[in-house]
Amino acid sequence: MYLLRLDRPIGTMLIVWPGYWSILLAAYSNALPVSQSALILSYFAIGSFIMRGSGCIINDMWDVDFDKKVARTSGRPLAASKVSMRDAQYLLASQLAIAFLVLIQMNTPTIIYGLLCMPLVVIYPFMKRVTFWPQAALGFTLNWGAILGWIAMTGSPDWSVILPLYGSGIFLTLIYDTIYAHQDKLDDKRVGVKSTALLFGDKTIRFLSLFSVLSVSLLLVSGYNNGNSPIFYAGVLFGCVPHLIWQLKSVNLNSQASCGRFYRTSTWYGAIVFASIAADYIYSTVL
Repeated sequence: MYLLRLDRPIGTMLIVWPGYWSILLAAYSNALPVSQSALILSYFAIGSFIMRGSGCIINDMWDVDFDKKVARTSGRPLAASKVSMRDAQYLLASQLAIAFLVLIQMNTPTIIYGLLCMPLVVIYPFMKRVTFWPQAALGFTLNWGAILGWIAMTGSPDWSVILPLYGSGIFLTLIYDTIYAHQDKLDDKRVGVKSTALLFGDKTIRFLSLFSVLSVSLLLVSGYNNGNSPIFYAGVLFGCVPHLIWQLKSVNLNSQASCGRFYRTSTWYGAIVFASIAADYIYSTVL
């Protein structure tokens, strides 16, 4: 349970949101039925849950020696020798098998693009050893659903919509995972782990403010290219923007408790975007 982080569902939510956004954007612009949206949303919920667990296993296998030296992670199952490496490998194989069974329920292009994400999942944990931008690598990985969601609904990509959406999610990941990384910055510096928290230092809020502007701007571009109505824009501008301002003005980057709390509030941003697209979709399709 702890190896899969079942006690911390926030990771699953942060993976599922970009796919959910993409699914509803495709449903909106293509006037697709609610029943199809519900089915694909359910597949993505299961897939996100399974892939989050798989990613955690891979991460812990890569980082077992680092985790032993960091106070916050020293109790993780592999680091604390509560689970053997072989058992972790068996669990990973079972998780990937289930994820593949879910993936093949969808159309062929989705299967192909889904498999293309696997190298990102595998190499992400390595990036903190070689670059101060592992949070960017995580962004490319966690937001792959922004590409998959649209393809699962329509069978082919509309890059004018999904690339800005993907970019928006990447910048959002840079925001919340940099906040997350500030929890371990002292231990990371001691053991040689790199992160944007260490790179940005005292200028972190300035960088995260820039990423916030870029994330919201790209999200609006995606909605514009998708032909969304003012309902979507109102949700983003009056929901997402105040949330990001509150988050960046309130977080204490020198407090582990504060960083952990505001990292978890990032799921609210995802929910606001989803609600904005859903309201637009429901108004145009159902009402």
